[in-house]
Amino acid sequence: MKKFILCLLAVLLIASFAAAAQAKSLVLVFSRADENYQVGYITKGNTMILAEMIAEKTGSDLFEIKPAKKYPADYDTCIDVAKKELNQNVRPAILEDKDISEYDTIFMGYPIWWGDLPMCFYTFIEAHDWNGKKIYPFCTHEGSGLGRTERNIGNAAKGSEVLKGLAVRGATAQNNRGQAENSVDSWLKSSGF
Repeated sequence: MKKFILCLLAVLLIASFAAAAQAKSLVLVFSRADENYQVGYITKGNTMILAEMIAEKTGSDLFEIKPAKKYPADYDTCIDVAKKELNQNVRPAILEDKDISEYDTIFMGYPIWWGDLPMCFYTFIEAHDWNGKKIYPFCTHEGSGLGRTERNIGNAAKGSEVLKGLAVRGATAQNNRGQAENSVDSWLKSSGF
């Protein structure tokens, strides 16, 4: 009987390791370079900096959401366009899609625009089945934190579990990468990674 129980435990242990090995994660990100608040003109978006850190630290794949029509390079013009899209509930076309069916865990990264996700991010979310997926939101901002995004992601990504998010100031991501990395490390550790 002891041998049977030991064999059964060994099979269960191997099965759990196999399931963990098959679990895949994705960092899904929208980030904008050009002129940004507090940091001026940049070549790599604030949110992309965090996305790359998270992908490297978790071994996740990375996919960037790119709108078909690029947002204006000038900050003031960009936020005017973003506000208009938000007020009109627009879903801008994106350049390409990504099959997310093989991913169990998805890190969603975005800048906060008017307290919400950029509308092109909703274009992606609403095109997919989120049943059973764990979503870890992260954002860059300049004072609003995660805004309404955790709740809004949960409403848009039906069937998912939206877990505690991470908010980092864009200026910190851009100009103090060590501090940004410490925030990412703490968040990942508290999230079980």
